[in-house]
Amino acid sequence: MRLVSLLPSATEIVYALGLGDDLAGVTFECDEPPAARAEKTIVVGGLDTSGMTPGDIDRYVRTQLASGQDLYTLHARALAGLAPDLILTQDLCRVCALPSGHVTDALNYLGCHADVLTLDPHSLDEVLDSVLIVGQRAGAAGRAELLVAGLRARLAAVAASVTGLSQPRVVVVEWVDPPFTAGHWVPDLVTAAGGEPVAARPGAPSVQTSWADISAAGPEVVVVAPCGFHLAGAVEQARFVTEALTDLALPDVPVWAIDADGIVVRPGPRLVNGVEALASILHPGAVPAGPPGAVQRVR
Repeated sequence: MRLVSLLPSATEIVYALGLGDDLAGVTFECDEPPAARAEKTIVVGGLDTSGMTPGDIDRYVRTQLASGQDLYTLHARALAGLAPDLILTQDLCRVCALPSGHVTDALNYLGCHADVLTLDPHSLDEVLDSVLIVGQRAGAAGRAELLVAGLRARLAAVAASVTGLSQPRVVVVEWVDPPFTAGHWVPDLVTAAGGEPVAARPGAPSVQTSWADISAAGPEVVVVAPCGFHLAGAVEQARFVTEALTDLALPDVPVWAIDADGIVVRPGPRLVNGVEALASILHPGAVPAGPPGAVQRVR
């Protein structure tokens, strides 16, 4: 089966299922594994935000959406030229990836008859279920079942290690300017790691909040996991968070940065890595330390 992925998490799922050779097209953001972007046809482009501040990115996104403009560009003829059998896309977040309706409209216009599978998980369990669904639709149901069983076993191991321990109150900051706190599956990661998510929206989109509201939630740990950034970018933004918390008379709350794009915000198999990394922050004596490049304490 010839596959095309229009979101980075789906690309990770495809490779985790051992179907990388069947993948023909990806997006400009598909960086895991690195071979995905280097060796496949890019069928979705977008703005390179690497030189922009979080505030600049937020203003750009708001302006584009308010004017009805797209944040991503579908290279429709390149997509049709790949003659895919199955296209993996989403409708969960217009900021994160191209909506599936754009894909369907383009395929209809070009006369391409590929199946389109829309992945819209809202919880950690639904993310694992989406792995099973991709496996079923891509002819790799057995591989998907083995993969998910292994992921659930790792989650069970973390749960066993933190059972009976105190559950620190955790705020996960998904954006810093303006501040957004955790939504969708991210609070589930905190819970699975042995923490209590606060100022969070489990199963629902993250929304803008204020540093005062974050302070009022009484966090005992703050984790900075900015969408679109790996650890280095998260560390840089975490320093901004420490200043904001100090101004609110929370100078002693530990602040950690985490590889958001790698193990927190993309709904794929590596979310289990995120649970393990968060557990290493919250319960360092009970679980192994996080792998290099996963987390860093900033304060």
